[in-house]
Amino acid sequence: MLKNIKLTVAYDGTNYHGFQEQRGTGLITIQEVLESTLSRLARKRIQVIGAGRTDAGVHAQGQVVNFRSENWPVPTAKIHLAMNSLLPDDVAILKAEEVESEFHARFSAKAKTYRYSIYHHPVMSPLHRLYYYHEPRKLDIDIMKKAAALLLGTHDFKCFQSQGATVKDTIRTIYRAEITYEPPILLLELKGNGFLYNMVRIITGTLCNIGLGRTTWQQMEEIIKSKNRALAGVTAPPHGLSLKEVEY
Repeated sequence: MLKNIKLTVAYDGTNYHGFQEQRGTGLITIQEVLESTLSRLARKRIQVIGAGRTDAGVHAQGQVVNFRSENWPVPTAKIHLAMNSLLPDDVAILKAEEVESEFHARFSAKAKTYRYSIYHHPVMSPLHRLYYYHEPRKLDIDIMKKAAALLLGTHDFKCFQSQGATVKDTIRTIYRAEITYEPPILLLELKGNGFLYNMVRIITGTLCNIGLGRTTWQQMEEIIKSKNRALAGVTAPPHGLSLKEVEY
């Protein structure tokens, strides 16, 4: 019997070259680690489909993958235990579920939530250095919140896509753009129906520019309408980004 299994996965992306396999390069990825572990359990080649192709150094609290297998040997309720006993310490299966045959981790997704974490203090905490971007300069948080509110709704977000990306349809819908600040922790959460390549990291860089006074919050609307990547901010580093949740 062919089973379609959905896995919810958390990982520290520090030591990985992103989610997507890069076979033949010698670079280790999350997908390869998952497939290697599943194939070991099944004693045959297993391939996974990921909800999001996180970049090198990006983390996940709620990545979702699915795989299909005939005569899968491990009871669904025990898959997380079996896999976690074999996976490295920086990758963990949080949950395993059997789903309908049509389920596809990427194409069935209705929304994704990403979180970008900033350590806003003159001195970087060594305990936060792997998961937070350090911003020692003074930021106007209230102004950043006003700018973030302009992201809500359906727009052409081409200005927040890395140059060289091949996606032609750059229209996306942002359902939530929330900034919370409990010194020294500054968090940006974006929930949308999809995200362009490096979109969250470029939005973060743009919001930081606004917080630093380099750009006014009203200009966020102009930047979006321009569709011009050059008018947006720098691409924030990958280690501050985490895929928080995928909704179906």
